[in-house]
Amino acid sequence: MLQLRIHTFTTFLVFAGVCIGGVFPAPHEQSRSGSDFVLDDSVVIAIPAQPSDEDRFLARFLSEALSDRWGVHLKTATAEALDPGRRAIVINRPQTGIAPEEGYVVDVSSERIVAQGADERGTFYALQSLRQLIGTRDGRVYVEGVHLRDWPDKPFRGIKLYLPGRQNIPFFKRFVRDFVALYKYNTLIVEMNASMRLDRHPELNSGWLKFARDTTYSRRNYPPGAPHDIEQNSTHQDIADGDILEKAEVADLARFIRQYHIELIPELPSFTHSYYLLSEHKDLSEVPGEKWPDTYCPSNPASYKLLFDVYDEYIEVLKPRIIHAGHDELFLPVGLCPRCGNKDIGERYGEDVRKIHDYLAGKGIRMAIWGDMLLEGVRGKGLQKKTAPDGWTYYAPGGMTPEQVARLIPKDILIFNWFWGEERSEEHEARLDEMGFRQVYGNFDPSIKNYAVRRRRATLLGGAPSAWFATGEFGFGKDLLSDFLGCSNILWTGKVIDGRELSGIVQERVPEIRRAFRGEPPPSETEAAAVPLKLAAPLTVATNRAGAEAAFAVGVDPTSLIFVQAAAHPANNREMFRVLWDMEDTADLLGWYEVVYEDGYVVTIPIRYGVNIQEAGWAARDSAHDYCYGADAEPQPDGTTYFAFEWMNPRLGKVIREIRLRSTNGFRGASEHFINDYGPPIPGNEITLRAVKVVKRRE
Repeated sequence: MLQLRIHTFTTFLVFAGVCIGGVFPAPHEQSRSGSDFVLDDSVVIAIPAQPSDEDRFLARFLSEALSDRWGVHLKTATAEALDPGRRAIVINRPQTGIAPEEGYVVDVSSERIVAQGADERGTFYALQSLRQLIGTRDGRVYVEGVHLRDWPDKPFRGIKLYLPGRQNIPFFKRFVRDFVALYKYNTLIVEMNASMRLDRHPELNSGWLKFARDTTYSRRNYPPGAPHDIEQNSTHQDIADGDILEKAEVADLARFIRQYHIELIPELPSFTHSYYLLSEHKDLSEVPGEKWPDTYCPSNPASYKLLFDVYDEYIEVLKPRIIHAGHDELFLPVGLCPRCGNKDIGERYGEDVRKIHDYLAGKGIRMAIWGDMLLEGVRGKGLQKKTAPDGWTYYAPGGMTPEQVARLIPKDILIFNWFWGEERSEEHEARLDEMGFRQVYGNFDPSIKNYAVRRRRATLLGGAPSAWFATGEFGFGKDLLSDFLGCSNILWTGKVIDGRELSGIVQERVPEIRRAFRGEPPPSETEAAAVPLKLAAPLTVATNRAGAEAAFAVGVDPTSLIFVQAAAHPANNREMFRVLWDMEDTADLLGWYEVVYEDGYVVTIPIRYGVNIQEAGWAARDSAHDYCYGADAEPQPDGTTYFAFEWMNPRLGKVIREIRLRSTNGFRGASEHFINDYGPPIPGNEITLRAVKVVKRRE
């Protein structure tokens, strides 16, 4: 096996938390080598003389990534067959001692690149950093000459999301390969419910479809029919886009995920949020009479027969090491179940957890749950008096007592701490520690306070940001890039990036992320330079003004058009889960373009805040989430910023006669509250179109 000496690290340069060469998260140790490595077809990928399956996979992965993204086509050879002096990328076998667990070394000189890890995952991460070092200059593809030595701060680096729908499987695979792996996450928590074909209980599949349609078609985020309209939430009817995947499709996704050194943890909620179990088994409900029950009766043995049948089918397909069993937000009115009567709800909760834990442990599987019900400081002491919207008074569960937790909850359960950002949050995580649990930050985001101190807790293993809506490009792009990138940085480096700086980093990386999410380059990247379309002057229209319109002539058949635009003021881009029946309108609709073709046909292009437009004063932003997924920032000499949004012409060969810019009037987007309705009409604003660029047809 070819082994090359790794340079000794002497000088390490980091600017604003970002590595020289653009590697993100920033490596712990880095310096410049002084010479770049030119990538061309003469380079070979060298692997050990007797390559393993993993060696071949890594070489194939790198070769395909270089070919797909950079048009460089490299062959693979064993180190033994490598000609002396041949320029090569050398993938060495893992070697203990070069870095901590999951760590790696990358050494780039003009003649050779060496990538090596402390273990298999570390070697894989060496290639992810290598991918980020590639760029173009003077018509050549090159790798920046650097020496890197790097390792993660936390061992658990996850993302929680939903099982994708069939139409979104291609996006999901690109997301795993070109984002999750690239930014060195090692875990996906995938909520599945009844969205995989279940042979033992096919009624759960049909019941889940009925439930999803009823909730969505009634224009609701939360189901109708709870007694006295009391709180029910977290329906998650958009898992798999409200559809069902076949077992072979789910098994293929699991295989795909694991080949990129990512652990798959299926989430199958139990006790609470169990709509998928109870849609056709309402007789098992803890609350009689609900149209769509969400909590099963723990005193009924049939509840566990059903639950374990479902678990077994998922275990057979996925063979998981851990199952996340939910168990958060127990909101039910206590005392309505004829079987449970007035038995202490903390006892029932704890007994349920132990039954599931013991069942999974018997199969060699660890259990994970959300941790709110284990802490009186989060859920309150004893029963909590509540009043329903119609005035009905009832009592909901508080947290378990410390004695119940000590007696009933096994301490090898992994706790997802979603209350890390609440008042007394550090006290809560200290209590989990004292109780003997290991924990990860669930629903993690980059706003965490005092992390430099909190990360030292030995029982804090890491964290996972969450996507609480359908897995797809639109929502992930517009809502989650700051969370995903910011948490990747925290969990890998141990450092928090300021919100304003983070949104700037996200915006800088948006073009490459958007390209990866969509799986293809925009025409402006592959074609000749875009040509400005002559406008007499910038066009401006005001929102909330009836009939507001501006128009300009086009007269060409473009491959794409680039609209350089900005809003006068910030608007809202709320999370997709705020309006599950109309998710695109969670981003404020400020206006639209009407593209009028020579034959009179009209195509409409929406202008949505956070999707393809931001305010001209974006440089003064103050939040990590102030970025624009679908457009590139173009700073102007006067300090303003415009956003260049490229639109692909869907009717190639047809001449566009004119384009009209129109504004909305009285648009209502998502509410800031958790309700089954829209928010108030958005405030007035202005859209300014500063320029239009044309990517012309090839001659």
